[in-house]
Amino acid sequence: MRGSPRTETRDRVRLEPSGNELRVRLSHDWTLQDGLPPLTHVEEALDAESPSGLAFHTTELGTWDSSLVTYLYGVHRLARERDVPIDLSGLPDGARRLLTMAAALPPREADYREEDGRLGARVGRTSFRAWDTVIDAVEFLGETTMALGAMLGGRARYRPVDLMLSFQAAGVGALGIVALINFLIGGVLAFVGAAQLGQFGATLYVADLVAIGMCRELGALMTGIVIAGRSGASFAAVLGTMTVNEEVDAMATMGLRPMEFLVLPRVVASALMMPALVAFADLLGVLGGLFVGVVVLNLGAVEYLSRTQEVLALRHVVIGLVKGFAFGGIVALIGCYHGLRCGRSAAAVGVATTKAVVNGIVMLVVADAIFTVLLHAVGL
Repeated sequence: MRGSPRTETRDRVRLEPSGNELRVRLSHDWTLQDGLPPLTHVEEALDAESPSGLAFHTTELGTWDSSLVTYLYGVHRLARERDVPIDLSGLPDGARRLLTMAAALPPREADYREEDGRLGARVGRTSFRAWDTVIDAVEFLGETTMALGAMLGGRARYRPVDLMLSFQAAGVGALGIVALINFLIGGVLAFVGAAQLGQFGATLYVADLVAIGMCRELGALMTGIVIAGRSGASFAAVLGTMTVNEEVDAMATMGLRPMEFLVLPRVVASALMMPALVAFADLLGVLGGLFVGVVVLNLGAVEYLSRTQEVLALRHVVIGLVKGFAFGGIVALIGCYHGLRCGRSAAAVGVATTKAVVNGIVMLVVADAIFTVLLHAVGL
């Protein structure tokens, strides 16, 4: 029958000086139900005797669980703080291995300071986090630029098949949804224009509104939004899953640069395919306006197309294509960034995908506004 907890606790640990060495003799069973002996007597012995070493003796030790390792770690910490060498050879093999692993980790000091809840403090913390994110994003952009330079110089290491698959995912695979969205947008523009221009008997000028609006603005913007929700989310999910599964770390360990192997093909494919998608979107947008103009507004098809050809200058088309090139790179960069910066849990993949889509759409609108201001400033 077990003795009282106090008696057993005292008997489980005995300190025996052996020359200049302090021997810690452990006996009886060590379980979580019995509690842990205090470390005060070990600390007092280390301070009073200043031994040249500390060793364990466990020939009388019974069954044990994690409580023994916890106690040993406390003794190890006290001895290490006093620079007393420790001999672990007398411990059971399992306890010695666990103690070695626990002692190899640096101690973590818990920070119990409460965060300042005042408005200024919250704004400051948010500003610092935002600044750190900006710095990280700039570094990511710089690494991508260096990878692109390596690609142009023929030094980048990536699989051509990945580039072809990215072309397919960002281009051909998106034709259906791009066609549907932009055809409907062209029809909506025609309806909106007709409601206003019809008051002045200028219904024919719906062709002007649809052609310029689609080719200069909405074709590139709507296609970019579709690609952000489709390809950008896909990039973030794939790279995020690879990050969670530590495939990205394994790739770096093998000497492959993730920026060249994973990011570069997706960014290049998206940037190069977007102008083609925008041209396709412009065509479908004009056809959507033509459909509404002919079927609903009773305009002649030849008359509508002639007006479109007359008003649609080459600069409007080129501006839309340039926007498409920039929007494709932005969507791919944001998707890859959030994928590689994903956390280490399954839920983190969903968070990264959501951030990629939301931030991608926001940055597309911001970039479109910047383009508009700059083009207005130069008179285009």
